[in-house]
Amino acid sequence: MKSTRLVFFFFNFLFLIFNTDAQTNLAAKLGYDENAKLLIIHADDIGVSHSENIGSFLAMETGVVNSGSIMMPCPWVPEVAEYVKAHPDADLGLHLTLTAEWKYMKWGPVAPVSKVPSLISENGYFYSDCLQFGQHADPAEVKIELRAQIEKAIKMGIHPTHLDSHMACLLFSSPEVFGTYLELGREYKIPVMVGRFFLKAAPQSFLDLLTEEDIVIEKSITAGPQDYLDGMTQFYENVLNSLEPGVQILLIHTAYNNTEMRALTIDHLNWGAEWRQQDFDFFTSQNAKNLILKNNIKLITWRDIQKVIHGP
Repeated sequence: MKSTRLVFFFFNFLFLIFNTDAQTNLAAKLGYDENAKLLIIHADDIGVSHSENIGSFLAMETGVVNSGSIMMPCPWVPEVAEYVKAHPDADLGLHLTLTAEWKYMKWGPVAPVSKVPSLISENGYFYSDCLQFGQHADPAEVKIELRAQIEKAIKMGIHPTHLDSHMACLLFSSPEVFGTYLELGREYKIPVMVGRFFLKAAPQSFLDLLTEEDIVIEKSITAGPQDYLDGMTQFYENVLNSLEPGVQILLIHTAYNNTEMRALTIDHLNWGAEWRQQDFDFFTSQNAKNLILKNNIKLITWRDIQKVIHGP
């Protein structure tokens, strides 16, 4: 579907950099030299299901996954809050969510519906893709909803280490929506993901909103549909064996291929239950650990970046 292809295009070409000097400076602030291979292994979609939660938590505890992001409008967030109580040092940010893309699993806003009516479809849920979201969303209401998601996390005892955008909707819709994303990150002193995509393709009205404070990651890597068809182990081995110097992030989805996850992702081969099981299997394997050691890759977290950008 169009939204899936758009997201794939975005992540395939998403290089989260502002300029080389800024990246060298960030690596130095983190205590590494310019040739260091610095990597965040980041699990998206935490909170969307029990399977996603337990897969991601176990991958963080026993595997090499060292970060993740939470979808606050989703039904399994209370389980995440309980996990955070027991694991206060877990590196968890917010996967700011304004769409509900699955066929049967749907969700709506954290803010009162009466305050954000432009974000809601005729069925009472978020729209299913970024295009519909962008066509209907009132930027003022977007700000209300994003703030509500951040505040809900904090009230539940979750202190986000970063912000990113589910399906990248905040990065494509309008300068006003994009500006809100940046503004909230600065206000709450939480790093945000922003990409080189804007330097190459965005209108000047988007670019004018950026500062060095908003750009913290050199490169983003994620598997696409063809990588899945060719073999996820092969793809991830190639990524780790060819990783370049700089601060980079590897975006994955760790869950179990069980009844719950198959029902949630029905009709979705891409980013579906088996895809997520393969992500879990690889990043909890000894193979992954060996490749990180072999290639002298240093695992860093968003918490590390948050401290050097905004202080402890």
